[in-house]
Amino acid sequence: MTYLISFGILMAFALVIFCTIRWWNMRLIGPSPVPLFTFIAILFTSGLDVGLIMFPLAWDFPLYADTSENPAYAFTNPLALEFGFWGFLIWAFYFLTAFYFCAIEPRVKFFDKPLVKFINNIVIITTCAFTGSLFLIYLPYYLPSIGDGESVVTTFYVIVFAVILAASYSSTDIGYVKVLSVGSTGLFGALIIGLWLYAGMSIAEFGTSISHIGGYFGNLHRFVLPLTEYHEFYLFWWFAWSIMIGQFTSRFVGGMKTQHMLAALMIIPSVPLAIWFAVLFYFYENSIATEGLVNIAMVIVGTTFVINSLDSLIRLYTDNLNLTVDRFGKWRYVAGNTAVLFVLTLLFKSQWLQIEWIGAIVIALYMATIVFIAMYARHVMNDAHGTYAKPELDL
Repeated sequence: MTYLISFGILMAFALVIFCTIRWWNMRLIGPSPVPLFTFIAILFTSGLDVGLIMFPLAWDFPLYADTSENPAYAFTNPLALEFGFWGFLIWAFYFLTAFYFCAIEPRVKFFDKPLVKFINNIVIITTCAFTGSLFLIYLPYYLPSIGDGESVVTTFYVIVFAVILAASYSSTDIGYVKVLSVGSTGLFGALIIGLWLYAGMSIAEFGTSISHIGGYFGNLHRFVLPLTEYHEFYLFWWFAWSIMIGQFTSRFVGGMKTQHMLAALMIIPSVPLAIWFAVLFYFYENSIATEGLVNIAMVIVGTTFVINSLDSLIRLYTDNLNLTVDRFGKWRYVAGNTAVLFVLTLLFKSQWLQIEWIGAIVIALYMATIVFIAMYARHVMNDAHGTYAKPELDL
């Protein structure tokens, strides 16, 4: 699998470079354009999930700091590694797919082919369930007062079921999705400020903490290919998300040029990520406990991220498959999506399904798209103009 993900990454970055150079000044407009802040909020909250809130303190920082057991991480500090797994360079994946669905797919219609549509929507549905499973697995760490602090007990299953139910309901109206995206972004900002104040961190101490991110930019080349199996897992995870997030967020692109969208997607989301990780790293380095109110606040924000991710993706695959509210009615729509996603969440929890398999399928979809365009639609590469208002090609 290492060779497969390495090939996929190099292919994706080569395509990012090609598209940026080839269509540098193309203006990209989706069918439902929104202002830049709203677009970034939708991207940020749809393209990230509960792992952003729950992974660093629960798992990642201690793992990266233990260089005797994990010597591959010894070249830099845990904060730089965490940022490298979540920030900057890998957001180019989302740029690539958002660009494709804005500028190329409306003319090619490759993802409208029945087999491709089926595979793509299986990827979306299973990745939704993976998000739910992560939330389920990490809840005991943040709510140790429920159960023994380690095991997943019945209460956590009920919480996850309620979250999936809320996401299914939210997806019934695209207006809910937009409002929840902006609201989730605001909650995340409030959480950062709240944890900063709780830790009593000064501006100087924050500056010292965030300066560790320089270890990422000084070793940027090391983050391109997998460092370890855990990094490989992250990269497959990002690939699994990439097509569906690009497909969803491309709807809301509001007229940015290609060069500006690349810069916006790589830089703007990375700023709050850097601040968030710097605050959490201060907690880690100073062994500041997060029991009680802090953990509850993190669970609340993590829950909104899960709902926001799921409702975006539910909306996407139900639109793709014509499993809409208008067709089935609101409550049958909500009940059907909730049941399917909860069952799949349990399958991921049992490790019957693996996110690496989904990422591998997405890499295959990348390759199939390239081959299809090369064989049947090369002229699209010459006259795409970055808008959904294009006639369908007769392929």
